Amino acid sequence: MAKKSSASSTGVSRPSWLSTGHIFTYVVLCIGAVIAIFPFFWMISTSLMSLGEAQGTRLIPSAVHLENYANAWKEARFSLYMWNSVRITFITLAGELVVSILAAYAFARIKFPGRDVLFALLLSTLMIPAMVTIIPNFLTVTWLGRIGPIKWINNWPALTVPFMGNIFSIFLLRQFFIQIPDELFDSAQIDGAGHLRFLWSIVLPLSKAPLMVIIVLSFIGTWNALAWPLLVTNSPDWRPVSVGLYSFIDEAGQMINLMMAGAFIVIIPVLVLYFFTQKQFTESISRSGLKG
Repeated sequence: MAKKSSASSTGVSRPSWLSTGHIFTYVVLCIGAVIAIFPFFWMISTSLMSLGEAQGTRLIPSAVHLENYANAWKEARFSLYMWNSVRITFITLAGELVVSILAAYAFARIKFPGRDVLFALLLSTLMIPAMVTIIPNFLTVTWLGRIGPIKWINNWPALTVPFMGNIFSIFLLRQFFIQIPDELFDSAQIDGAGHLRFLWSIVLPLSKAPLMVIIVLSFIGTWNALAWPLLVTNSPDWRPVSVGLYSFIDEAGQMINLMMAGAFIVIIPVLVLYFFTQKQFTESISRSGLKG
């Protein structure tokens, strides 16, 4: 169907999408796109420059220096830090999924005294800034490392366990679980299924949308963590790649081209994850149970 056109005072018709409001919207969107893309473009361009060009005002390198990535990888010990990030992210994500799924199912499908009050208290913690809780969390993991058989500081428990009980993940899954019809649970009970079998066989297959949101957001948050790993680690043994990039900046000084090469190496896993999950991620946000 052809688009409608409107006649101007001069008698020349123009498409309806060329109205003043649409043109203003397109201009604003273009400006926003340029603002969002320019830092990423500058990072990649600088990572391919020589040191002299990176310290100047050039936007495009005169010659491509791919060796910057190899030098950044070696000087910042990225092989160790990358492996640490992979381990930390996997452990945190696995623990968060287990805790969030079980807690959300309990709040959504199991009736027990004080359920709604406890859930409201958990939701209220979302209003507390993360930096306010960083010192109490540090004191807690320090104390647990003293009384338990496992060392927490400078080890994987301090980097992963405090983030396994994510309140937003519990809330997101609970809102989705609560929308599953009770008739499905009644049918499962008739077949002899309990809560765990109902959760594994029926609820989780129907909950791929919110699970995808949790996986992507948890991966990005864990991969980019900096303040907490710096606080609970004092050696490279368990420090993630974000801390490795921070130490690389300290050691490299003014070598901006290597800094940008290291920064691009750090975000590659995030870009790959989003590239393969962008369609499922956007669909899962629109379909997840955030509305009631």
